[in-house]
Amino acid sequence: MKKALFLILVSLGAFGMLAGPSEDVVISEWTVPTANSRPHDPAVDGRGMVWYTGQYANVLGRFDPATQKFREFPLPRPKSGPHGLVADRSGNIWFTGNFEGYVGKLNPATGQVTEYPMPDPEARDPHTPIFDQQGILWFTVQQGNRVGRLDPATGQVTLRAVPTAKARPYGMVVDSKGVPWFTEFGSNKIGRIDPGRFEIREYVLPSADSRPRRIAITSDDRIWYTDFSRGYLGRLDPATGEIREWPSPGGPKSQPYGIATDPNDRLWYCESGIQPNAIVRFDPGTERFSAHPIPSGGGVVRHMVSDKNGILWLACSGVNKIGRVEPKEGLRRPGS
Repeated sequence: MKKALFLILVSLGAFGMLAGPSEDVVISEWTVPTANSRPHDPAVDGRGMVWYTGQYANVLGRFDPATQKFREFPLPRPKSGPHGLVADRSGNIWFTGNFEGYVGKLNPATGQVTEYPMPDPEARDPHTPIFDQQGILWFTVQQGNRVGRLDPATGQVTLRAVPTAKARPYGMVVDSKGVPWFTEFGSNKIGRIDPGRFEIREYVLPSADSRPRRIAITSDDRIWYTDFSRGYLGRLDPATGEIREWPSPGGPKSQPYGIATDPNDRLWYCESGIQPNAIVRFDPGTERFSAHPIPSGGGVVRHMVSDKNGILWLACSGVNKIGRVEPKEGLRRPGS
C-alpha cells in the first residue's frame, strides 16, 4: 500500500492523559538459577508454567508460579543462544537457536531436544517464533532478513526474504484469520504474510525515523507496535490502513520495547530507555497511560506475554530475573 493511501492520525497531548502509578498493579520478580543467564523471552504453557530462554547460559528455564521453583533444561548444542520460545498444544517448547541457526523443540517430559536447521546459511539467526491456528510455526530471522515457516508434521522449513533490504524482521503475531504479522526493526515498516502463497506485503509507517521493534494484537485484529527509536506506541488498522500514534509517557528516548495485550485488550509495554525501566499500561478506550517502575530496574525487558488471566510475565535480561505484573482490578476472568 502506498503511503499516500494511509489515513494517518497522530494523537497529540498524550502526556496529558497520564495516570499515576496504581497500587492495583503489583510487580514481583525472581532471580533465575544460573548467574548471567540473560533471560530473553518468556512464554506460558497450557499448564500455566512460565518458561524463559537463558540465552547466555544455553538453557531453557521453567518456573512454577504455584511452588515458585525453577528447573533448567540444558541444550545439547553448545552456545545455541536460545532467544524466542513458544509452547505447542502438546506441551513441547519450541525455541530459536539464535546463535547457531536452528529452531529447536524440547520435550519437557524427557528433556530431548530436536533440531531443525535453517536451509539457507544466510538465515543464521532465527529470532521470534509463534504458532498459527493450524499448528504451523512461523518465525523471524533478524540479521538474515527473512521470515520462516516450519511444519512440525514434516519438519520442513521454508524461508522467504523480506522485500526491503536490511529490514531486520523482529517481533511477530498471528491474527484471528491465521495471518502472521511482523515488525521490521531496520526500517519503518510492518510486514504481513499471506500464509497460503507465502507472500509478503509491507505497510509503511508515517515517520521515516520509526523503528518498530515488538508487536501485539488486540481482539479486533488491530496491530500495535512499540516504536523503539522515537518513543511512541503505534497502531495499524489493517481494515482501513489507518495508523495512530501516541507519545510514550517516558518521552522520545524512552525506547519502548516488549509489548503484550491482556484479556481486556489493554496494552502493556516496557520503557527500556529510562531508569528504572517502567511497565506502561495503555487503555485504548480511554487513551490513558499509567506507568509503573520495575523494582529491580528491569535491565531491559525485551519481551512479555499475558496468561489467560491477564497476568503479565517478563524476562528482565540485565538483572537475571523473570517478573510478574499482576493487575488487581478490571480483569475479565475466564467464563465471565
